[in-house]
Amino acid sequence: MAQNIYDNQEFFNEYCKLARSEKGLPGAPEWPYLQAMVQDVRDLTVLDLGCGFGWFCRWAKQAGATRVHGIDISQNMLSRALAAGPDPAITYEVGDLDQVNLPVESFHIVYSSLTIHYLEDTRRFFDQVYRTLIPHGRFVFSVEHPIVTAPTDPTWKKNSDGQVFWPLNAYSQEGPRTTDWLAKGVRKYHTTLETYVALLLDGGFILKGIKEWMPSDEDLRDHPEWAHKRHRPAFLLIAAQKVNSAE
Repeated sequence: MAQNIYDNQEFFNEYCKLARSEKGLPGAPEWPYLQAMVQDVRDLTVLDLGCGFGWFCRWAKQAGATRVHGIDISQNMLSRALAAGPDPAITYEVGDLDQVNLPVESFHIVYSSLTIHYLEDTRRFFDQVYRTLIPHGRFVFSVEHPIVTAPTDPTWKKNSDGQVFWPLNAYSQEGPRTTDWLAKGVRKYHTTLETYVALLLDGGFILKGIKEWMPSDEDLRDHPEWAHKRHRPAFLLIAAQKVNSAE
């Protein structure tokens, strides 16, 4: 069962202060790359797994999707999504993505942003996504980059010369990590990049795109305080496609 850390009020209060919480998709620096991977959603059905405040659900509807469904384990998150106002084309559901059973061949696009690293069983999750996509449907997701989730102490360090570095260790040791991020005792799961790709390929997907997001030169002009983040990718973005079993 996934940890429902977003219904921890201390965590949720701090999460609400993040730029991506206050500004929505424009506050997420990786969004332009994800949007390019999602492509055109006009006249399509869309599923958002780990939908949070519903930012992507509302974007998809405004971009022309005919039906959008969001699932999240957190009632706090869904309450914020519902507070944005009713829309008959958008529905929300409380659900644990480690246990959810998705309907067969029901969506053209499945999207998931910064959610999968909270799940214990990535293989099962990918299988469920494959199950619910129509043939040739697209799966686009982002996770914390495995270089971020790997360390046993995931905090920036300084060497004796005062240079900032990221302390990578335990990369090959997949499994749970407990960190203090916004609150104590946040549980995430480290998965290597190789495993993410292998699980997708084993599950019948073909890869359509991959991006290791780090701040660009343009990002640094707007946010010079991000300079040290050029030392390692923050997010892993992947686009995949379902194919028919006979292909």
